[in-house]
Amino acid sequence: QVQLLESGGGSVQPGDSLTLSCKVSGITFYIYSLPWYRQDLGKERELVAHIRAYFGTTTYGDFVKGRFTISRDNANSTVFLQMDSLTPDDTAVYYCNAHMIHFGREYDYWGKGTRVTVSS
Repeated sequence: QVQLLESGGGSVQPGDSLTLSCKVSGITFYIYSLPWYRQDLGKERELVAHIRAYFGTTTYGDFVKGRFTISRDNANSTVFLQMDSLTPDDTAVYYCNAHMIHFGREYDYWGKGTRVTVSS
């Protein structure tokens, strides 16, 4: 059974930092790409950051502007999202995703999300 368990969300003030974690089980972790998405009420889901399999190349949403860092620990099947300089616009539920396409078949798994609230 595949499980993605996010943690680390919470309520913080503008300018604070948070580190989200996503512990993954049930898949061969290192061959999966691992994006983080977020979605707030009434808004579309958006890609926050993405770290690819093997070489670990990363991409970020335009709104990140150097404030977030995604990383992965293949030995412990965990992906992290370090978020600094948080603003109220970062308020959302953050979702961990594991994604792979292998011989034309798509494998796509999601966590249940962890909420981040940024307010003064």
